[in-house]
Amino acid sequence: MKARRLMAIVVKELRQLRRDRITLAMIIGIPVLQLVLFGYAINLNLRGLSAAIADQAGTAGSRALVMDMLATGVIRPVAKADTPQELMTLLRRGKISIGVVIPPDFERRRLDGREAVQVLVDGSDTVVQGAAMQLAQVPLDASSSAAATALAQQRLGPDQAVPGQIRVVAFYNPERRSAINIVPGLIGVILTMTMVLFTGVAIVRERERGNMELLIATPVTRSELMLGKVLPYAAIGLLQTTVVLALGVWLFQVPVRGGVLDVYIAAVLLILANLTLGLLISTRAQSQFQAMQMTFFVFLPSILLSGFMFPFAGMPVAVRWLAELLPLTHFLRIIRGVMLRGAGLFELWPEVLALVAFTAVMMTLAILRFRKRLD
Repeated sequence: MKARRLMAIVVKELRQLRRDRITLAMIIGIPVLQLVLFGYAINLNLRGLSAAIADQAGTAGSRALVMDMLATGVIRPVAKADTPQELMTLLRRGKISIGVVIPPDFERRRLDGREAVQVLVDGSDTVVQGAAMQLAQVPLDASSSAAATALAQQRLGPDQAVPGQIRVVAFYNPERRSAINIVPGLIGVILTMTMVLFTGVAIVRERERGNMELLIATPVTRSELMLGKVLPYAAIGLLQTTVVLALGVWLFQVPVRGGVLDVYIAAVLLILANLTLGLLISTRAQSQFQAMQMTFFVFLPSILLSGFMFPFAGMPVAVRWLAELLPLTHFLRIIRGVMLRGAGLFELWPEVLALVAFTAVMMTLAILRFRKRLD
């Protein structure tokens, strides 16, 4: 082995990398992306959870309690509610993660040392449940709470613990099983990984195998070619959805509280969104390797920012806006709403509309970028 020949190969590879702009961007982009996502965007110390408060007492003490809860920074009011039923509707639709119920007889309950406040939590996310437990530690009025605790201790006896006056009630996953939250999300993760990759190499593969010359000679239009590339993989995506759904119900006892048809409609929306994104990547990439690189560049933010692995509420505002551009973010809200909370697609229409709009934009861009020629 001669050093001169070895150095020639090294120089050749460096020059090739310099000409390959996508690979060069990946060399810098992937470390920067991972550093920003893990160091800045991911935060397990939840603050500002979306909430609504039904203060049916309307007293000075109840208003002071509400202010104390808001001062913790755990919750952030985003909707109005007057009754527990309205809070449950907001929870089911995914509008809020926490609902606070202060009953009309709040003052009497507080003085008697009884349960005075209920905190309703969307327990499908176990991390949100843990954050909500902080609200149970908020003290009621100090003087009356001390007197109420002493009276309650006299009634119960010295050997029994006094129950807390703020009770946290978790819905949809009271057992705090992580599989209930993860398995529905895995449907979206698997579809994102496979669908984008399959179509990401579709057009590039035709060029590398020489099939593009045959397609150029046919009367097939750009739109027909794009749709023809999408439809077969859509069937594969539905098969994957069925496999994950069946195994999730059988092995992990994941409930399907909503309609099964709604689950499949949501899956179709995500499949089409990912396939059109893959087509757009395919029209930009010059090789299958580049297509896989670009797919990974899309897949990593989708996993980390969509709310699948880390709570969406813990991310900075700027990162949340970026996450809204990802189809997996909207699909997770739909699939968890349908499977875990029993919501219907009509109740989750903003997320459905977002997926439809994403698909339309990506498909239009892919058709416009594709040219039936070899250069």
